[in-house]
Amino acid sequence: MEFDWNNAPFELVGSLTFKDIEESFEDPFATRLMPDSPRFAVQARFFNLGRSASGDGIFSVYRTNGKLIRVLYARSFLEEEQFFYQRKVNKMLE
Repeated sequence: MEFDWNNAPFELVGSLTFKDIEESFEDPFATRLMPDSPRFAVQARFFNLGRSASGDGIFSVYRTNGKLIRVLYARSFLEEEQFFYQRKVNKMLE
């Protein structure tokens, strides 16, 4: 997976790094979602919920052409996202 970090359209918050974001996409339990909102569907944006190698949960909004990923926004998990991610992991491990 290649990432386009040229002129990133957001600022990193806290200790979050571009490497952490990339690692969250490589998480074998990462969940990728296509939003059902017309607002996001028009421009083909997707969500990724995954963990970095250090275990930090990261929520990202991105777009892709199939070869290159452009992250538009990223932040740490909210409590609800943590719950959703963990529920998905548990289901996969059953």
